[in-house]
Amino acid sequence: MLTDRAALFVDGRYTEQARDQTDTAVFEQCHLTQMPPSEWLQAAAKTGQRIAFDPWLHSLDMIEKLADSLAEAGVTLVPVEPNPIDMVWGDAQPPVPLGPVRIHPDARAGRSSADKRSALAGDLQKQKVAATVMTTPESIAWLLNIRGADVPNKPVAQSFALARADGTVDWFIDSRKLLPDVAAHLGNAVRVRDPLEFVEALREFKGERVLLNAAACAWGIAETLTKTGATVVRGADPVALPRACKTEAELDGTREAHLRDGAAVIRFLAWVSQEALSGTLTEIAAADRLEAFRRETGVLRGLSFGSISAAGPNAALPHYRPTPEAQRKLTPGEIYLIDSGGQYEDGTTDITRTLAIGTPTAAMRRHYTLVLKGHIAIATLRFPTGTTGGHIDAMARQFLWADGLDYDHGTGHGVGSYLSVHEGPQSISKAGTAAALMPGMILSNEPGYYKPGAYGIRCENLVIVRKIDLAGAEREIMGFETLTFAPWDRNLIDTDLLTPAERAWIDSYHAEVRGRMLPRVDAETAVWLEAATAPL
Repeated sequence: MLTDRAALFVDGRYTEQARDQTDTAVFEQCHLTQMPPSEWLQAAAKTGQRIAFDPWLHSLDMIEKLADSLAEAGVTLVPVEPNPIDMVWGDAQPPVPLGPVRIHPDARAGRSSADKRSALAGDLQKQKVAATVMTTPESIAWLLNIRGADVPNKPVAQSFALARADGTVDWFIDSRKLLPDVAAHLGNAVRVRDPLEFVEALREFKGERVLLNAAACAWGIAETLTKTGATVVRGADPVALPRACKTEAELDGTREAHLRDGAAVIRFLAWVSQEALSGTLTEIAAADRLEAFRRETGVLRGLSFGSISAAGPNAALPHYRPTPEAQRKLTPGEIYLIDSGGQYEDGTTDITRTLAIGTPTAAMRRHYTLVLKGHIAIATLRFPTGTTGGHIDAMARQFLWADGLDYDHGTGHGVGSYLSVHEGPQSISKAGTAAALMPGMILSNEPGYYKPGAYGIRCENLVIVRKIDLAGAEREIMGFETLTFAPWDRNLIDTDLLTPAERAWIDSYHAEVRGRMLPRVDAETAVWLEAATAPL
């Protein structure tokens, strides 16, 4: 925001929403990759101007890249404390969250916190650093085998940590959050300290090497260390990869969570099939009903994200959220998309199903089938060790591309184990990452298609990367194990577009859904499920 111009930067998931939900007379709408902030500022800012930033809200990587690009235009970035927005808030600013922190049992994690800290210490010693600064709540939760309640839909606690090469950890968190048994769980090697001591603790590393993840670590942290005389060593979050490669205990837990969650989703799909044709069911009422089915499991800890319950043209907005003022009703002749998930102590779920309300058009059926073919291509893929998500993303898009179509989001994101529903370093996307797909990683498989003003389609299951015993293979081969079990909408499948192998996959998947889920649903839902999973 400048004195005379302002811009909002969003990626392809939010372009339609940004135009609808912000004042376009004030905020210019910019695509985050086509017109990033650096390019906009180069054009909008004047030579000699100074632009303020909060040193504790922006990453080291981002500020350095932005500063370099603006220097070419004669513009300077200046750290400012306190943040002017905080000053504007005044007494209206929400209080700091104090969600309770509880133990995540070793039996669920598959490894003790002491074992994780020992492995991390060994890694830090190899890198010849005294410590690493941990700013990502998911990494801290994973390392300490704890879960919190500070962030909606994500069981983490807001805090910082300094993990040292001697295996000890300084954890900067408000002690009022800790339930009574947490201190004993952590032991003497984890020192709980006041968050106000964090900056001073950084100054204790004078003359030492400290590892930072520049993409996630605040600029202010690096600046404090540098001014102190410490050497900043840039590297990846050393916890991210072991966190992503789930233990067998975590995988067993998430399999059970998905079966439990799948039963709730199937009950919902059966219910929608009865209620939607009335034309009175709203997006919010539908999402609330699905959450109620999940809560009836008795073990739901919360949703893994706000449900995307989208009817008709709203489904063309990939990350749409209904509001009481603007929601639509599920209307015959339209498409309904529901993307939702649950947080359970044994796993995190994320599933999208696209449904025809009444009779779909030929175009709806064609587009749905092209998306489903892309989903099948990923689900059945075999690939050698070392393959990244960027290498395989086109497999999901090929059928849409052949029709001159595409979607403006990634094909898959990493998923945590009772942690964040969006987890790195793994992903499946055009941009990709350097992270190879490794055994135990959980990802979504969710190609889509979005026709502005008309409808949106997404087919999403979660999958686990597993080693495949392939006869005659000359290299180590990986593949995917599907975690999610709920039927696709057979009314939207154009069988003429399927190959025999794709048709066989759908029938096999539906047979597995039927076999696994029939014992988990009530008799009325079972009748619906039998029909929904009948062979094509």
